[in-house]
Order: sequence, then C-alpha cells, then structure tokens
Amino acid sequence: MTHHKLLLPAKICAHCGRPFNWRKKWKLNWPQVRYCSERCRQQR
Repeated sequence: MTHHKLLLPAKICAHCGRPFNWRKKWKLNWPQVRYCSERCRQQR
C-alpha cells in the first residue's frame, strides 16, 4: 500500500515560512499560490 500524499508538491508560505502541500482546489493555479491559508494571505 502506497501513500500518495507523500508525492504531492510542496511550497513554503511567503508569510509564515511554513511548508504546505498541493491541494485539489489549487489545481488550476498552483504556480500562483504563495500562501498556505487565507489568514496568511490577508496578513501579507
């Protein structure tokens, strides 16, 4: 049994510096995603 979540791309949040993984809702604009959450995006 393999864990597919381990193979997802990851980025570092531009605000808090924590790593975050790809999510299905970001499928169409993953290159533009810079923040891990709405809270980090609003506090930029």
